[in-house]
Amino acid sequence: MNPKKTYTVDEATKALEHFCAYQERCHKEVEKKLYDLKMIPEAKEQIILHLLQHNFLNEERFAKAFVRGKFSIKKWGKIKIVNALKFKNISPYNIKSALQEINDEEYVNTLQKIAEKKLALLKEPNVYKKKNKLITFLMSKGFETNLVYKVTNNLF
Repeated sequence: MNPKKTYTVDEATKALEHFCAYQERCHKEVEKKLYDLKMIPEAKEQIILHLLQHNFLNEERFAKAFVRGKFSIKKWGKIKIVNALKFKNISPYNIKSALQEINDEEYVNTLQKIAEKKLALLKEPNVYKKKNKLITFLMSKGFETNLVYKVTNNLF
């Protein structure tokens, strides 16, 4: 969008409808977009209300889609996902609800596969250091400490 152009409420509403229809968005992303369009507070409120009423903007739907995507595509653990959702100002209720999208068995299997794949790539001769590197890697992916230790202890 052209930074020098000003937008009417209708133009901005249409632009934001398209923005939200393209992919799920959270309130924070929509507010940033409205800020970038230099909309006045009254117009922002009106546009956000319109998006909510017409189901373009739905925090619960966003949170669930975010969780599914980050877990299945990026292979993030729950800790990393929760932190990213908190950063986007998603309510604790919606975070808890969205985490139900992850199947517990699939979660542990994914962690196991990631651990095995990473272990095969580690070129460290010292077993202690190798295990430590693997644990650090898995925790940086956002997996819970107890699960990481359980999986790594089974591999060594």
